[in-house]
Amino acid sequence: MPKWQWILKTFGSKLWLRATFFCLLGIFTALFAFLVKDFIPNDIAGKVGVDAVDSILHIIASSMLAVTTFSLSTMVAAHAAASSSATPRAVTLLLEDRTAQNALSIFIGSFLYSLVGIIALQIGIYGESGRLILFVVTLGVVFVITASLLTWIDHLSHLGRVGETIDVVERTTAQALQQRLDEPYLGGTRLEQYVPAISHHAITHSQIGYIQNIDMQRLSDLAEDHEMEIFIRALPGAFSDSSKPVAYISTPPDEKLLCLIRDAIVVNGNRSFEQDPRYGLIVLNEIGARALSPAVNDYGTAIDVIGTAVRLLIPWASQDPAGISEVHFPRVHVPALFASDLYDDIFGSLARDGAGMLEVTLRLQKAYASLAAIGNEECIEQSRRYSALTLKYAQHALILDEEKEALEALVASPGSGVLS
Repeated sequence: MPKWQWILKTFGSKLWLRATFFCLLGIFTALFAFLVKDFIPNDIAGKVGVDAVDSILHIIASSMLAVTTFSLSTMVAAHAAASSSATPRAVTLLLEDRTAQNALSIFIGSFLYSLVGIIALQIGIYGESGRLILFVVTLGVVFVITASLLTWIDHLSHLGRVGETIDVVERTTAQALQQRLDEPYLGGTRLEQYVPAISHHAITHSQIGYIQNIDMQRLSDLAEDHEMEIFIRALPGAFSDSSKPVAYISTPPDEKLLCLIRDAIVVNGNRSFEQDPRYGLIVLNEIGARALSPAVNDYGTAIDVIGTAVRLLIPWASQDPAGISEVHFPRVHVPALFASDLYDDIFGSLARDGAGMLEVTLRLQKAYASLAAIGNEECIEQSRRYSALTLKYAQHALILDEEKEALEALVASPGSGVLS
């Protein structure tokens, strides 16, 4: 994703921007009747009783202010509940919920629309024709408010719940994984086992934080203009401490080129979900690990997370690791994302924290077997590694010999176990 497009996407997901747009739209709609009143004949306006528009606008103004206040307090409570019951990292996605943003924006925009309409009526700028247009537009606004309220009521019934939070993270992570499957090297060429050559020059980033976005198009243009090769060393999600190189280039850089390369790599204080599929898996792992904590003791949520992990990793496991991807930026070399990293992100804490619960360890072993059955050699290797690791954890944590024997029997069973 180019940097400008990434900035627009990030900027467009803010709640205040959408609310501002609807507020401006509401103000313009209220003034629209004044702008076109001269096109409506007075005799038509006189035949339609539009005296009720004043009362309707007062009702909208008073009710929308109360509904907006209630909705904001409900959202704050739901996000606080999601932060405590799931993980604080998932709240970022909940804040970008389009349904909630649309509902709040419509409520605030309708309030401003009615307020501007009331002021204009009191001033007397509409006339009979303008009041008719305002009446018709107000009926349309009432319809929009009603539809938004019905949608918002249904959305509030599951807002902030753990299951809904898992679904939101799953959808976002699935999109990021699919993008990486479509372009495993971000549109560049694969960087194999890289050893910096003597002629290569390290590029560090001046900011300290996580890499959120890499503008591959811009780096490719720089590489073409300077006839050089760029070797990316830090994928989105990696931490840059201003000393570890984020990239290498094959020609000596000047200060201007250094600034242009650094500007193409966005570093911020937090990780993002768009170009970083590993972050979504880590967030899911945190939700499952919190559910397994002694304070919560909700192994059902952990099992739900394991099932989600299988759905997310099956497309990755079914791909050919040596498959050929389309190269858009031949001068930019990008390292691959390995299955071992994905397994560590999603299964690491679950295997350790759920070792003392037979239900969780059995479900983990079945998940490994499902991923191994797909046929990807890399995933088969990682499934076997984590199956053995989970078995070791369980053998130390389980108390009853019968539970240990049941788990060992599943692991060793033909067709069901990964280690068989």
